[in-house]
Amino acid sequence: MPPILDSRRLLAFATVVKVGSFTQAARELSLTQSAVSHAIRGLEDELGVTLFRREGRAVRLTSGGRYLAERADVILGEMRTARTGVQALAQGAD
Repeated sequence: MPPILDSRRLLAFATVVKVGSFTQAARELSLTQSAVSHAIRGLEDELGVTLFRREGRAVRLTSGGRYLAERADVILGEMRTARTGVQALAQGAD
């Protein structure tokens, strides 16, 4: 079975996409900029593809990055839905 994506790395990626900056993503996630950079680099290494073109402080998605960005929100949304659903079931279980 092929390995799955790391959810923390995917969240860091989706946040950088949303805010357009590693530094701002770090603030939003309560992480250091270095931690976000490492998460993105790890995701790129894991996938074997560059996700962002770094142009000074600006970042631009590559085609691989655009492909993943289109799916990241859906994947993370499904994870949130699963968590909420399980918690709701747990509250009504007893």
